[in-house]
Amino acid sequence: MLGQADHQYRTKIIQGRYPWPTRIERVLPMLEVHGVFKSYATPQGPLPVLQGVDLTLKPGSSLALMGESGSGKSTLLHLIAGLDKVDHGSIRSGELQLERMTEGQLAHWRRTEIGLVFQQFNLIGSLRVVDNLAFQARLAGRHDPRWQAHLVQRLGLGDLLERYPEQLSGGQQQRVALGRALASKPQLLLADEPTGSLDETTSGEVLKLLLELLDDSPTTLLMVTHSPSVAARMAEKVVLHGGRLAGVDAH
Repeated sequence: MLGQADHQYRTKIIQGRYPWPTRIERVLPMLEVHGVFKSYATPQGPLPVLQGVDLTLKPGSSLALMGESGSGKSTLLHLIAGLDKVDHGSIRSGELQLERMTEGQLAHWRRTEIGLVFQQFNLIGSLRVVDNLAFQARLAGRHDPRWQAHLVQRLGLGDLLERYPEQLSGGQQQRVALGRALASKPQLLLADEPTGSLDETTSGEVLKLLLELLDDSPTTLLMVTHSPSVAARMAEKVVLHGGRLAGVDAH
């Protein structure tokens, strides 16, 4: 249960050209990771990956999570998404404490409140672009044709709506993946190297579009990246090293 002070809140109605559903924003972080440990079993014994990670992310902010390969970046992202369980510690999003939730509750939370973007796009090959874009929003019960039309216009997808993923370039597929993730109006967008498989020019264009779209929304962004230039575009940067956060940099 949350303490008495945690239940104090302010009401903030987000209004604009493309309004989000009205939400009560608690005086709580959008994301709070506290003392998280995670290890995996190997033939040689437990392999520690995360060793006491603490991280706080404010609503509407953006954060780059950096670190060498094997440092635990993707593991932490999967734990935050509820795709895996912590060994010790806690992960909270608002009033929700993930390690206390059932698999069904976690699935519902991912479906309605989280957007996920991966390096490999993960579009549904049997669906046209227009249907891929609407897929997550329909699952969340939050399909908004006006917002989707705005995403199509901003992402430059108007001429591609009837195509299938195999007919698109890598940059086009990632723009569709971003549109799909944002179409459900998530509170939290988790992006795992979303521009990692793109060339530098296309990567810059996709990142610019993503940040511009986030300006139209209250969505909080946590992005795993190896790229210093991508990290420099985020409001904050943290580095994972040896299973622990080695530093925080606010831009």
